[in-house]
Amino acid sequence: MSEVVIQLDQVNIYQSGNLILQDVHLNIKRGEFVYLVGKTGTGKSSLLKTLYGEITLTEGMGEVVGFDLKQMNWKKLPYLRRNLGIVFQDFQLLTDRNVHENLRFVLKSTGWEDEKKIEQKIDDVLTKVGLQNKGFKMTYEMSGGEQQRVDIARALLNSPKLILADEPTGNLDPETSDEIMQLLFQIAKSEGTAILMATHDFMVVGKFPSRTLTTAGGRLKEGV
Repeated sequence: MSEVVIQLDQVNIYQSGNLILQDVHLNIKRGEFVYLVGKTGTGKSSLLKTLYGEITLTEGMGEVVGFDLKQMNWKKLPYLRRNLGIVFQDFQLLTDRNVHENLRFVLKSTGWEDEKKIEQKIDDVLTKVGLQNKGFKMTYEMSGGEQQRVDIARALLNSPKLILADEPTGNLDPETSDEIMQLLFQIAKSEGTAILMATHDFMVVGKFPSRTLTTAGGRLKEGV
C-alpha cells in the first residue's frame, strides 16, 4: 500500500468568509504526480493554501503528510511545512545572497545545526536539480530556469513527502518549461515525492500527461 500524503473528505474551503470550494474529496499517494487545473479564481490557490496551512480548515476532514489540518495552529505550522516542499511561480529567493546561502538559510531556520550535514544536504539537492557547480552564484544573476531549479532544490531540502507547486512554469519559455517538468516528474519517480502542481498551461498538461484535477463551479473534480 502506498502511503497517502493528502486526504480530504467533505471539505469546504472559505476565503474571507466566502465559500470557494465545497464538498472536496481528494486522495494523493506518495510518488504520484497530479495536476490541478482550472480558470483563475476557481479555487486552485485557495486549495493549495489550505494544504499548507495558510487558510484554516474549519469544515470537513483534512490530513496532509500525517498532520490534521483542523488542529493546525501557529505552533504546529512550522512542523507541517518542514514536511512539505513549496515551489512558487515567482521563486521567492533571497536576492541579497548566493544560491548556497539561500539554501543554508532554510536549513538553519528549520533546525539544522551540524555544519557538515548542512553542506552535504546542499550539495545533494543542487546535484539533483543539475546545479552542482552554481552554489556561488547570486540568484539575480541566474536565468529564470536556473532560479526555478534553485526553488525546487529549496523545496527538496527537508526530504518532503509532498511538493506543492503553484504555476512553476508560469514565467518560463517553452524549452525551459519542458526541462522543469522533466525534473519534477523525475523527482516524483526517484524520490517517491508526491507532487501537486497548479497550472493554467494546458500545453504542459498535454505534453506531460498525468492524473488531472479541475476546479470549476465551486467544486473539485477528477479529470479535465
